[in-house]
Amino acid sequence: MARADRLMRLMDLIRRLPAPVTAGRLADEMEISPRQLYRDVATLRAGGAIIEGEPGFGYTLTEDIALPPQSFSRLEIEALLLAAQALQRLGDEELVLAARSAVQRIVATLPERQAKQALHAIMRSSAASPTRRAPQIELALVREACWNEEALMIGYLDQDGIATERAIWPLALFYGEDALMLLAQCQLRQDFRIFHVNRISAIRLTGNSFRPRRVALLREFTMLRGRPAAH
Repeated sequence: MARADRLMRLMDLIRRLPAPVTAGRLADEMEISPRQLYRDVATLRAGGAIIEGEPGFGYTLTEDIALPPQSFSRLEIEALLLAAQALQRLGDEELVLAARSAVQRIVATLPERQAKQALHAIMRSSAASPTRRAPQIELALVREACWNEEALMIGYLDQDGIATERAIWPLALFYGEDALMLLAQCQLRQDFRIFHVNRISAIRLTGNSFRPRRVALLREFTMLRGRPAAH
């Protein structure tokens, strides 16, 4: 886990877990050593976080009083919760967990009245289980490649059932109701292609960067094609 991500997760845990939360509990949750935990707490404090407590007594995060609490209308709160629930239909468990974590973090910073509204939301999603088959590949690698603008090598079964291996520049993922699509520039065709993720049988990072081309390529795709259609 990247250092910045680890520190953000630690802040979130200190905020969400019942206070005071012990160093042992935090280290277990973070899957790091107590020594690393103490170093991370010191780093957060040096960066301005107000964390009360010490080893043996537990830690409590005191929010910065200079920052106003987040404020949402009741409908905005319901919309956030409903959107997080609806992600279950996508069959992407990592995305679902990320949404739940984000919602918990938001609710933890709400004023008391709005936090209670979040606990008593009236809107529910009926997506109790995914509506499509989970992909064969690790989606985390695809997202990482898109974010980092790194070329991928994929094994792909096209619509005629022919297996090919392609080098691509991944640009964006499109989550539809019944299919997950990957927009990329195919290096074999030197053109945009939209791949059915469920037809991708293998994937690996190549280490070859196409930075800073992604934003420009997305703009070009939008100009040429408008809304994406399946390939």
